[in-house]
Amino acid sequence: MIRPRPVARLATRSPGNTFYPTGANPDSMELDQHAEELASALGVDKEEVKSDLQNLLQYSVPLDEAKQSVRRKHGGGSSGGSDGAPATKRIADIDPDGGNVSVTVRVLTVGTRSIVYQGDEQTIREGELADESGVISYTAWQDFGFEPGDSVVIGNAGVREWDGKPELNIGASSTVGVESETVETPYDDRIGGEADLIDLQAGDRGRTVEVRVLEVDSRTIDGRNGETTILSGVVADETGRLPFTDWAPRPDVEEGASLRLSDVYVREFRGVPQVNLSEFTTLDVLDDPVSVTDSAPRLKIGEAVDAGGMFDVELLGNVLEVRDGSGLIERCPKCSRVVQSGQCRQHGEVDGEDDMRVKAILDDGTGTVTAILDRDLTEEVYGGTMADAMEAAREAMDKEVVADDIADKLVGREYRVRGNLSVDEYGANLEADEFEETDDDPAERAAALLTEVRA
Repeated sequence: MIRPRPVARLATRSPGNTFYPTGANPDSMELDQHAEELASALGVDKEEVKSDLQNLLQYSVPLDEAKQSVRRKHGGGSSGGSDGAPATKRIADIDPDGGNVSVTVRVLTVGTRSIVYQGDEQTIREGELADESGVISYTAWQDFGFEPGDSVVIGNAGVREWDGKPELNIGASSTVGVESETVETPYDDRIGGEADLIDLQAGDRGRTVEVRVLEVDSRTIDGRNGETTILSGVVADETGRLPFTDWAPRPDVEEGASLRLSDVYVREFRGVPQVNLSEFTTLDVLDDPVSVTDSAPRLKIGEAVDAGGMFDVELLGNVLEVRDGSGLIERCPKCSRVVQSGQCRQHGEVDGEDDMRVKAILDDGTGTVTAILDRDLTEEVYGGTMADAMEAAREAMDKEVVADDIADKLVGREYRVRGNLSVDEYGANLEADEFEETDDDPAERAAALLTEVRA
């Protein structure tokens, strides 16, 4: 294994060269980064760590010695062997509480993104690294020049916990060198980040997808630099559909366009993955249209809920109950929240606007979900318009007769529901786009299930 030497990092990449950060003491921003990495690894207050580093650096203590001194002060040991060097570890053995590490890895993905850090805009690189034991995400605070497919030795990388898992922080005190032999991993098929929509998960970075734009809208939001125009909508491929946001609107992102999007990142939006295009995303218009599916994946309710949220999923279940808050309702004209006794939770007393909805509890034996039907679907289920429902309520002098009528029609029957599933501390909710009673033969379905179990 080639050990990196503390020489100046090259500004550009050339095949076969080695890339290293500078060895000089850090400026204020770099010191913040060192303090954050060290505080994260030690589990102590960042400002206390920063103060300790500043005190040592003003007496000309070298940065690495200063960091080791601070680590020992807070009970973090020397991060490795007797010489104080970070421990060399396999990815599977990395722990957020284990201090800085050195790794020999294959670069799977490299994404570029602009963030605001300590009040300043900064460009970071992020993605995934792998060895024979596993995969780990990383954030690099400088451009070290490595690309997907490279085999590299990373020295003195910080470790923090991110989304419940360890993540490498590659900062100004880290070193990156080219490994002489290719690092073999079971994850080489993930090099470059090519992915189908169904495989994307929140937290993915540096991904490449080929999609067709199904829906797109332009809107103005209050961004970090003031009013900002963005594009949002839905993209699809043959495996599924996902919402997207283009933070640097491009004219080629238009309805019906087939696009190859390189270097996108994925965030959670209302419980489901959302594809995000940054200013660093590259876009290629494809001559051949991307095939898209008209159907949604059908899952058992328990599987869908365990996934933590899905965009465009189909569930099958029996309606056990129509919940309170169904039938005729009123919404706040400002925020569309449901109004109770003339009161909006956010805007206080308001003149509510009439609406209809259904909140139906579906069960398939593996789990339950609340299917939420909008006005159009509710009118279909009710068998009349909202005006008809309001007239019925006036005649009975009771709004609840509408919900009772809906419950009589739904409870005990099996329905197919398609829509967007979100899961939070309050439960699982499916915003329905389609809701229809099934005509499946239960005996045929039971026979098919039995065949599947025996296979």
